[in-house]
Amino acid sequence: MSAESDLIARLCCPGRGVPPETLTAVITLAVEIAREGREGRRVGTLFAIGDCDAVRKVSRPLILDPLSEHPCEVRHISSNDVRETIKELAQLDGGFVVEEGGTVCHAARYFDTRSAGVSLPLGLGSRHMAAASVTRETSAVAVVVSESAVVRMFHGGKMVNEITPELWLLRRHGLLKDEVEDHTIVEQAGGIAIAASSDEQEA
Repeated sequence: MSAESDLIARLCCPGRGVPPETLTAVITLAVEIAREGREGRRVGTLFAIGDCDAVRKVSRPLILDPLSEHPCEVRHISSNDVRETIKELAQLDGGFVVEEGGTVCHAARYFDTRSAGVSLPLGLGSRHMAAASVTRETSAVAVVVSESAVVRMFHGGKMVNEITPELWLLRRHGLLKDEVEDHTIVEQAGGIAIAASSDEQEA
């Protein structure tokens, strides 16, 4: 099992409410957004997955929600139409709220950021702070697409993984050995550190 598969299994453990297939679908979409951008430019966005009632309480709409009034059956993350719509809406400020079953229930959502008690690596901006904050105050998992084309995962107020889009796609298509890993966040006393990939460890 690769490090990412193991991480998804841990984040989707029984009782947490986020199925592995939903989290995997969101990560795959985030990777596509990171690689493709939109209209020739990089795009950053945020997905909060699960614990939707609590997430709504710590967020608010920035504009009239373009998704909320559509039927649930046409808003599932597995739909190609929904995925292309999300890629278009990702250009707007704010992020997305995704239910445990994979229905995308809100877009252009502003997540109230509370930095108290949140520790992030230097250089990460407000979108990452919002992801850490919302996962600290709820049991949601957050996936952030950086404008630098990196995808990061957050849970419990901490960054738990950093995904290189090209490696993720190669691994998904079976074109890369599992032992070649992305940077995986490991918890340490007093903070977090990034474990080097196997290639870097051999250098």
